[in-house]
Amino acid sequence: MSNEKDFDAFYAATAKRLVATVYAMTGDLGEAEDAVQEAYARAWQRWDRLTREGDPLPWVRTVASRLAISSWRRARNRLRAHLLHGPAPDRPALSVDRVALVAALRRLSPDQRQAVVLHHLLDLPVAEVALETGSTNGAVRTRLSRARKVLGAQFTAIDTHDEGVVTHD
Repeated sequence: MSNEKDFDAFYAATAKRLVATVYAMTGDLGEAEDAVQEAYARAWQRWDRLTREGDPLPWVRTVASRLAISSWRRARNRLRAHLLHGPAPDRPALSVDRVALVAALRRLSPDQRQAVVLHHLLDLPVAEVALETGSTNGAVRTRLSRARKVLGAQFTAIDTHDEGVVTHD
């Protein structure tokens, strides 16, 4: 229990100043706080050894500084890569059909959605869907039937909406 009390006292006495020190190095308070917290977590894992060797503060300060600098370097390298190579190429847009399918699947219950995806999109037989979901064949058939009704109504609404659109060629 003495170790916990000693560590807590050490933390209380040094944390604010250490955050201020790392903040001064990085210019980013959030980054400084994260680095300092990680350094203290690592110090706790080595607390017995650190206190045997003397004052643990220099070790914690070094670790916090290195963590902050390492994070800063990663951010700088990402920025440099972005400036050199430009932004990542845009991903192709989702097709209208895929967007409609995803929207329709979201209207299903999780059990129904899982059954539809496994049976219709992955072509698993009902028995395998039942085995994979821990359900009975009858339960899977019921979920599929109910899901088809919901999906049918959804896609009928989409088709009806599309038919009502008049285009001029």
